[in-house]
Amino acid sequence: MIGRVLIVAGSDSGGGAGIQADIKTVTMLGGYAATAVTALTVQNSLGVSDILPVPPAFVQAQMRAVIDDIGADVVKIGMLGSAAMITAVADVLVGATIPVVLDPVMVAKGGAALLDATAHQALSNRLLPIATVLTPNIPELAVLSRRTITTEAEAVDAGRYLVSSGTRALLVKGGHLEGDDVVDWLLTPDFEQRFTAPRIHSRHTHGTGCTLASAIATALAQGATLCDAVTQARTYVRSAINAAPGLGAGHGPLGHGFRSK
Repeated sequence: MIGRVLIVAGSDSGGGAGIQADIKTVTMLGGYAATAVTALTVQNSLGVSDILPVPPAFVQAQMRAVIDDIGADVVKIGMLGSAAMITAVADVLVGATIPVVLDPVMVAKGGAALLDATAHQALSNRLLPIATVLTPNIPELAVLSRRTITTEAEAVDAGRYLVSSGTRALLVKGGHLEGDDVVDWLLTPDFEQRFTAPRIHSRHTHGTGCTLASAIATALAQGATLCDAVTQARTYVRSAINAAPGLGAGHGPLGHGFRSK
């Protein structure tokens, strides 16, 4: 089963994150990647210097063009940028029965804001309820839960709060927390699963969130359970970090093709 993934996200001119990382990931994992581009960014490994949003109606048109012809087994959502964009994307997905993987892209690796403050409520009201799984990092989880998070226990509590508030499933990504291991938690109303692996010390981690979410989406599109999809995605991301080609002077891209340096 090839698995068709419709990616709704922004473009990264440096190729390390966003649509570019998503397409590489889906393709390498045997899926078919289609896209609806939400924004153009001027960025490289050192950060984001400018953003040009795509009109929300045009994003809707891209999504519908793909769905009406090629179809989609999973929708993966990344950078949206504004309340208007969130509303537009949610409107297309109303009544959809396919899984939705939502990566709530709020801040770039270099610190630039990728979702304006007025959009946070729209994200919570319109997209969280329809997401099959939400994949926030710790800063994003703190914003969504309106809590301060400095420990694994606080991160899990914040995740449980979102699940109790209606989020169907949530993968708490613990990479921002201190420790020799990176600990993630998959939380649903019915079960909880803790994942742990030794931390890889590397500055070449640009696009890890996009890559993880797209890997989960691809596995789901191919028929995997959510728990198995997370397991497979984490393995893929770790391999891609270890294979990073060492490009750029800042947060460099991953090695999505696993080619040696």
